[in-house]
Amino acid sequence: MSRPDTTPAPPEDPHSGLVLGRYRLERRIGSGGFGVVWSAHDERLERDVAVKIVPGGDGDLERSRVEREALAAARLNHPGIVALYEMGSDEHDVYLVSELVRGATLQELSREGAVSDRDVARIGVALCEALEHAHARGVIHRDVKPANVMVLAEPAAGAGFAKLTDFGIAQLGTGDTLTATGDVVGTLAYMAPEQAEGRRISPACDVYSLALTLYEAWSGFNPVRRESPAATARRLGRPLPPLREHRPDLPSALGAAVDAALDPEPEFRPEPAEFGRLLQEAQAALSDDDGLVEPETIERFGLTAVRARTRLRTRPCRWESPRGTEGNESPRARGAVGARLAAGLAAGLLVFAALEGLGPAPPFSTAAGGGVAAGLVTLLPRGGWIACAVGVCAWLASPDAGREGTALVLAAVLAPTPLLLPRAGLLWSVPILAPLLGSVALGPLFVGVAALASTLWRRAGLAAAGFLWLAAGEIMTGRELLFGAADGALPRGDWEGSLFDAGTDALLPVVSSPALAPLAVWVAFALVLPMLLRGRYLTIDLVVAALWAAALVVAHGALGDLLAATTELDYARGAVAGACLAAGVALVVVSLTPAARCGSADPALP
Repeated sequence: MSRPDTTPAPPEDPHSGLVLGRYRLERRIGSGGFGVVWSAHDERLERDVAVKIVPGGDGDLERSRVEREALAAARLNHPGIVALYEMGSDEHDVYLVSELVRGATLQELSREGAVSDRDVARIGVALCEALEHAHARGVIHRDVKPANVMVLAEPAAGAGFAKLTDFGIAQLGTGDTLTATGDVVGTLAYMAPEQAEGRRISPACDVYSLALTLYEAWSGFNPVRRESPAATARRLGRPLPPLREHRPDLPSALGAAVDAALDPEPEFRPEPAEFGRLLQEAQAALSDDDGLVEPETIERFGLTAVRARTRLRTRPCRWESPRGTEGNESPRARGAVGARLAAGLAAGLLVFAALEGLGPAPPFSTAAGGGVAAGLVTLLPRGGWIACAVGVCAWLASPDAGREGTALVLAAVLAPTPLLLPRAGLLWSVPILAPLLGSVALGPLFVGVAALASTLWRRAGLAAAGFLWLAAGEIMTGRELLFGAADGALPRGDWEGSLFDAGTDALLPVVSSPALAPLAVWVAFALVLPMLLRGRYLTIDLVVAALWAAALVVAHGALGDLLAATTELDYARGAVAGACLAAGVALVVVSLTPAARCGSADPALP
């Protein structure tokens, strides 16, 4: 539970006597929002225990949490998990009687600098074993954090080096009823993204929380926590700075393992057993300076008996200060600035091209319009992009331009982009690459580009938006970029001046035929590619990439047969070259950043 102190309970405390007929309360050793924890003595079995007391009148939620903790603990029997002995109640309170752990929390030890790098790895191994045991029995902890990790001061031979406590909000199988869908429980600064968003959780959320706990112990700070809960919530789900960015002295394999466990997507995180194995393998290369002292009598068990009250050997390396006042920008911060500049430049070029090529010359300089757009999107990626899109469409639809039909088609292709990529404003101009690649017979290459995005949703959204922009490019230009315009779509000159004609002669032929079928194929292949290329064995990745490219070619061939009667071409222009290059691009990215899919390197796209 918590480390006992030496202060006895006040004699007037109503809980300082015997409870449940056998437990004599001795010292109050901790408290929280759901109760008070006491050191007690079991007078029947003559042993020390910990008793958590939850007032019975605190409501159904508190009682449900106590019952949940008891049910979870009753399923578990592992040296890395605090053992529950009994649950009981009287007319006043509910009691949980458990093993009394004499030691300190990882939070306390880290603050005092009393854990070495090797200690942290060994704690991680112990907790991985505990989580593996819990997950195998249908229990997901949901609140792994330093305060819930007890490090034993004097463990018995063969006992756990560290113990996981507090299963009060654990999920017990698929029938969990503590929370409704969309509710969030846990500690925000240690939550996995899917848990914080109220989505369905899996054991992978515990792996994420454990990795963040170890990250903090090694680096000295939590990269998610900010000065307020709102600021912390905004950090959730974003890729975190690699551990070795702040601790380059740690083994690269260890950094890759921790970063893998912190992947925003749960399917890319290792299982507890795999994570524990990687931590175990890294222990020999880690320093044991300034950590817990290991006496010879229990050294063979890999245990620590006495902690040395020392300070951290070096000041924790900070990724960014809470107020953003660090003098030296991190590589990630510089990358964010670069991404904004690139997004602004792309938007500026798009506005310039639209003003130059889709209507008459405007009463202002098109270069100046592009420059304003670039600056606006750089400063305000999402708001600026939407303002530019609305501005260009408004100009084309104005009486001076007289291109209402063109404005409608342009709006129809631009409007879905923010919906498909709602939190990725820096990517909203990237789909223009699809028609540009199509113009040189490499349209399917964009599938590989979309696969480089950092999350499943962004990969799907980028692939879908790219195909929509390519289809619009075929309508606008009359050129065959992939399969060609849908049957019945007329050249732009026949509908650019009329909203009605644009609807019937440009948009309707697309939506009323299978012309959008390739969109689903692009999305599926963009989603699957990062799951296949793991960056661990080049030979395997080469074979997998080749198979993926071949499947993409075959899929485009099948689409050609499907669209033969409704498009200009019965084959995909550039399918072979585009698919091969798409696989090649992804393979190169994975090869250059071996842990790219493990989260230790930045994603190629935000």
